[in-house]
Amino acid sequence: MIRSSACNKLFMSPTISSPLVPCCSSIAWNFNPPPSLFSSSCSSKANFLSCAHSKTLGIEEEEEEEEAIIEKSSTSSELVEFPLLNEEYRACTIPWRDPSDDPSVPAPTELSWINLLLNTIPSYKKRAETDSSVPDAANRAEIFAKRYAEILEDLKKDPASHGVPLDIRLLCRLREQVLREVGFRDIFKKVKEEENLKAISLFENVVRLNDAIRDEGERLENLVRGIFAGNVFDLGSIELAEAFSRDGMSFSSACEKLVARPWIIDDLDTFKMKWRKKKWKKVIIFVDNSGADIILGILPFVRELLRRGSQVVLAANDLPSINDVTYLELIEIISKLTDEEGCLIGVSTSNLLIANSGNDLPVIDLTRVSQEVAYHASDADLVILEGMGRGIETNLYAQLKCDSLKIGMVKHVEVAEFLGSRMYDCVIKYNEATGS
Repeated sequence: MIRSSACNKLFMSPTISSPLVPCCSSIAWNFNPPPSLFSSSCSSKANFLSCAHSKTLGIEEEEEEEEAIIEKSSTSSELVEFPLLNEEYRACTIPWRDPSDDPSVPAPTELSWINLLLNTIPSYKKRAETDSSVPDAANRAEIFAKRYAEILEDLKKDPASHGVPLDIRLLCRLREQVLREVGFRDIFKKVKEEENLKAISLFENVVRLNDAIRDEGERLENLVRGIFAGNVFDLGSIELAEAFSRDGMSFSSACEKLVARPWIIDDLDTFKMKWRKKKWKKVIIFVDNSGADIILGILPFVRELLRRGSQVVLAANDLPSINDVTYLELIEIISKLTDEEGCLIGVSTSNLLIANSGNDLPVIDLTRVSQEVAYHASDADLVILEGMGRGIETNLYAQLKCDSLKIGMVKHVEVAEFLGSRMYDCVIKYNEATGS
């Protein structure tokens, strides 16, 4: 990949570079078992520019420092609050306890989520055992499984034993911390690479099938369904990870098998109406998974936004977590999809930017984003949070100073119970700007 110093200009310019992407199609996609604000380093391909900045990983081993670790960023610069947040923001959709609950005794909801994470350990251990980049992976995987299980059992006895508040962010943070401490950086790397290649091979056909839909509203609905279908590729869900390992997955099948509307939260018709009447100047999308999710789900939608004249910022994780796409991986994906003119199937990427969100979890706390993302949010008029972790579990009710869209699939029983939904139900929640 070409390195250039042009990224300083990119960050200072109101114009950003961006691509087009595909949508839900009848094509079969079979899976095998499952900064500083102004960076000096960026990559470019034709008109496509995206900047990356180096990060340092801060992991402490002493248990008494765990709470401080929660507050640490892997980025080299301080994380800041997303400037479009309204007051009273909390990155937790589902209340795990009442204020009157005894803080030393785990609440029923807390126990339910702790057990959920406990049940994922065998899947993570199996994935870690096969990480060929780590010496003595099998032994290290065993250490990870034992240590993380001990932490979760500690939390069952004392909810404040490893930091507060006890919520999904803390449980995920502790898991990632233990993985990194024992030497694992990216246990899903191989499967991400494999599924990215498969999705890339289908990209053009998916795009062309979406382009063939003439009605604007129908095309948008097809794009939204494609996002839901792509979001099935989530190895953080026990059931989906097992299904992926056993049977593989098909993008077209996922499209066809989406639960029938109305979905549990279904603002699609409202969003369609706004889509016909309004063109957003700048859109920030906090993206989720690799593979079908980003390439066959999100990118077709991005393509449509670009074609309508929007600037698009794709905010991806700084560090690996489950099979979530990182910003460096996303740069590579876009590079492979663009032609020598910097176009994605005929659409210029001159208005797309890949940004480092500063995040390293499958959920996100919008009070802690990179300065880069905060800078780009200054003139954004639509923010999209995609996926169950970002769009549902942590930010479903977040109120922003601009229009917002939360979109994702329900893949945890605990989430389904809270929402009163079916498993694999869909959520699309659209809100207009709520204040200044």
